[in-house]
Parts: sequence; structure tokens; C-alpha cells
Amino acid sequence: MPTPQQGDPAPDFTATDQHGNKVSLSDYRGKEVILYFYPQDNTPTCTVEACNFRDNYQSLQRKGFEVIGISPDNEKSHTRFITKHQLPFTLIADKDRKIVERYGLWVEKTTFGRTYMGTARKTFVIGKDGVIKLVIDKVTSKTASQQVLDLLGQANPE
Repeated sequence: MPTPQQGDPAPDFTATDQHGNKVSLSDYRGKEVILYFYPQDNTPTCTVEACNFRDNYQSLQRKGFEVIGISPDNEKSHTRFITKHQLPFTLIADKDRKIVERYGLWVEKTTFGRTYMGTARKTFVIGKDGVIKLVIDKVTSKTASQQVLDLLGQANPE
């Protein structure tokens, strides 16, 4: 599937969070959502990105944002990741990659000359009305939360 773009309705989904609870994107209607996709729990770059959202989470919430991370990892992996890094936001387990594929993010990747299929790192900001306000194709993991705010034209997180 092609990746949804700014101005498109965000594809809805229902999946389980780190606790095994069913969560739908539509549950967040009326709130602005930072929906970030990442390849794998507890890998260096994914950890840096998650911790950046953690460190700025309260500020993002004061600005009206909810943060949701999605990867193909299972609930148990998400729970370990959250516990190890004290992440205060929801992580969605997309074990069958239905959400990743719906967002067009199951892609061919190449690392050290090896080609394989994996999840693209990408961030979507979804407005209160469920429409995509922003798509960040080239996420800077160390400053992911500030990157969202800068591209939306908002002030610093803290």
C-alpha cells in the first residue's frame, strides 16, 4: 500500500498495546496524536528515539499530543522495552504487520550490503479530526519530538 500523506485520513487500526488491551486509533479522535513507527524494541536507534519522546512526553502532553509507538514486536517485548527505559506512552504490538503494511511501511531495506524486508522509521502527526497533519520521512531519532514541533511551527518542548 502507498504511504498516506498529509491531508489524507489516517488509516484506522485496532491492535493490542503492551498490556494486551485492544487499542484503536479512533479511540484518540479529538486528540492530536504523534504516531511513530520504528523497526524494533531495544535496538540502539529505536531506543534513542523512544527515550527522546519519553524525555519530552510531559511537554508534548501539555501541547495536547498523545504519543503512540508501533513496531512488529509483541506485547512482552514492548513491556520489557517500556520497563527498561521507563516509557510513559503506549506501544502497539503489530506482530502480523497489518498496521505497518496499511501505512505502506513494510519496505525493502539494505544494511551492510544485505537486503531484507523491514519496518520503515516514519512519524505521522494526526489531527483531532483524524486527518494527517504531518508526515516525517527522515526521522532524526535524537531529536524526534523537537523535529515534530519544528515542522509544525511550534515552540520548544520545554
